[in-house]
Amino acid sequence: MESALTRSIMWYGGLGLLGARVLRNLALPPAYFRLVILEIETIGVRSLPVAVISAAFTGMVFALQSAVNMARFGAENYVGPVSALAILRELGPVLTAVLVGGKVASGITAELGSMKVTEQIDALRVLGVNYVKRLIVPRLLAAVVVFPLLTVLADVVGVLGGMLIMVTERGADPWGYWNTMTYWVVPRDFLTGIIKSAFFGVVVTLIGCYNGLATEGGTEGLGRATTATVVHVTMGVIVADFFLTKLLLIVFW
Repeated sequence: MESALTRSIMWYGGLGLLGARVLRNLALPPAYFRLVILEIETIGVRSLPVAVISAAFTGMVFALQSAVNMARFGAENYVGPVSALAILRELGPVLTAVLVGGKVASGITAELGSMKVTEQIDALRVLGVNYVKRLIVPRLLAAVVVFPLLTVLADVVGVLGGMLIMVTERGADPWGYWNTMTYWVVPRDFLTGIIKSAFFGVVVTLIGCYNGLATEGGTEGLGRATTATVVHVTMGVIVADFFLTKLLLIVFW
């Protein structure tokens, strides 16, 4: 029986090999532009409520908690910059990737897993169709476009949510709050989150596709693969966030 370590090594190895195959197929014809547009609609438009609601309440609760605790040190004026930096650099991209990514990746796993179980992928191979180019590349390209856009939206909503709480709950001056925030927040803080979100989109899509293509054991195996995808996406985003943060601090600082 395979040990947990062996299964982990095989999983990471398979994921890396799939990533290499996707990279090799990016420039190959056909382009499948129509499929990319359809995937943008599936991944992006249908995920808007999740991204907006989570960002709004995250921004509000972070600002509220920061205001209560920073008031003890007489630093309540700096709630705006602190909240904005936390949202732009970490909370926006990470929460969007975890919540939206879990939804998107599990859907990809379920779809590709169903195709694997019903031997549709084998049929594509027999017909000479490059299934990596047809099934995976459009999803990956769509995710690279959609995740940064969703992160931008989450950033805006989260910052405005924090501002709303400060104005209504703590009686802060909206212009003073805004001016203090824009003084301390610089473009590189915004770019850090956008770069992270694009990378998270790649990670999320590859995990969903790999688990779908590796599905075995019929419908029961499909259920296990879908559940495992949510866990893998969450862990993958959190671990990748640490290394990306280290790298981007070196690049931008």
